Amino acid sequence: MTGRGRPIVLIHGLSGSSRWWRRNLSALTREHQVFVLDLTGYGSARRQRALGVRASARIVAEWLRQSALTEVTLIGHSMGGHIAIHVAALAPQRVDTLILAGASGLLKVPLYRSVLNLPRALVSGRKRFLPQVFGDALRAGPLNLLRSGRDLLKDSVQDILPEIQARTLIIWGERDALVPLPVGQMLAGAIRGARLEVIPRAGHIVMVDDAERFNTLVLDFIGEAARSGAEHPTSQPTGTG
Repeated sequence: MTGRGRPIVLIHGLSGSSRWWRRNLSALTREHQVFVLDLTGYGSARRQRALGVRASARIVAEWLRQSALTEVTLIGHSMGGHIAIHVAALAPQRVDTLILAGASGLLKVPLYRSVLNLPRALVSGRKRFLPQVFGDALRAGPLNLLRSGRDLLKDSVQDILPEIQARTLIIWGERDALVPLPVGQMLAGAIRGARLEVIPRAGHIVMVDDAERFNTLVLDFIGEAARSGAEHPTSQPTGTG
């Protein structure tokens, strides 16, 4: 946890770790308290067995409750976005703003096709980040990657999207070959009031491929949400989420 202000929680994607956000932290921590999570089975928690997206979401929602965090901006990338959608549905009293980057919640392809798309997805992004991608994948191990990959492809968030109450921003890389742009467009169409922003020439790891643009979109959206809340205050419960 770094910084001060209203909380931001960052959730990485499949084969990722908290280190995937290092190009975003400097900008986000200027005005916000930022929590960067390592999901079970990844990063600093790599020695544990990876959990499914719904089990991970329950853990994050419970952590928000135990930490007494409210007015949270929840930012998830890929599988982390998938998890973030479930968290927003489980803890609407705590998640005020939802930001999804290349989220996998509506991805419907066989596992082998996702694997075949990986090489194209990797070369469409920032090449200098590849050592981090491969290093974190090796640390997580093939069994954790397989468990997580199978689970996220079996799980769909379609039924819960209309229930999302959080202000929602969806950010997509124009060249995302792993979770194509039509998935982002479907998410934007299914979440009430959601905004879709596409970053040109960015691939799947959009917050790395164009960190400056990503950071600007995030901070502008949070600022708009805060101003809107100040102008139109609502009374929301702050009980358990």
